Amino acid sequence: MEFSVVMSVYRNDRPEFFVRAIESVTSCQTRKPDEVVIIVDGPVSESVDYAIKSFVERQPSLFRIIRFEENQGLGNALRVGVEQARCPIIARMDSDDVSLPDRFEKQIGYLESHPDCDIVGGQISEFIEKEENIIAVRRVPCRHGELIKWLKGRCPFNHMSVAMLRSRVLVSGNYMDWHFNEDYYLWIRMAQQGCRFANLPDTLVNVRVGAEMYARRGGWKYFRSEERLQRYMLRYHVISPLRYLHNIIGRFVVQVAMPNKLRAWIFRRFFRD
Repeated sequence: MEFSVVMSVYRNDRPEFFVRAIESVTSCQTRKPDEVVIIVDGPVSESVDYAIKSFVERQPSLFRIIRFEENQGLGNALRVGVEQARCPIIARMDSDDVSLPDRFEKQIGYLESHPDCDIVGGQISEFIEKEENIIAVRRVPCRHGELIKWLKGRCPFNHMSVAMLRSRVLVSGNYMDWHFNEDYYLWIRMAQQGCRFANLPDTLVNVRVGAEMYARRGGWKYFRSEERLQRYMLRYHVISPLRYLHNIIGRFVVQVAMPNKLRAWIFRRFFRD
């Protein structure tokens, strides 16, 4: 089964992180992708642009570059990336994370041996500065039934770890612009279409984090995005009114009422290993 890696890069991305991310999904993999689709979401730094051109010059048949003149946002960028990808499987990757060397061997092998599965993710570790400085692990359930239950309260996949059937993403409406929650919104719609979910118990990606990550997970904008998503699930009977209230109250407390330092402690204490 051939697969495309889809990655978006934008003006705030650091070139050394971007280069490491690309290398981790190409030269460092035991099972290499058939295509890497890079969406350049608006103007980027000269260093990042130079890195992109260097990769293309070395392997022109592997890389496919899509450029936007202005920043369109992650959801819009990924929608175009999925539409333009040539392979039947889409593997997601972020521009500052590091895929483990056997990630695709495990994931694509799982999809090949489980033809009823439409999307498979995995566990992630989080590090600060150096890759060996692991500070936490985000674990998600592995079985379909557990993931459908998990979806009613929390995002069931680590976005940068997923590999999914392109046809099933498209029939579910593809990525859409939903600030902060483009991935969660897609998983909900895929579940509504009857897609089969799975996660591997293995850590597949090392994710670069910092104090600013917890700041991004708070504030009114983040809360409004989450509240709209909860209303969508309520409207389409994914969750009950009681579950809606439970979800909204919990999110308000963590995302709006708490300062960043306390939010960081809560995430590490209750939502990470």
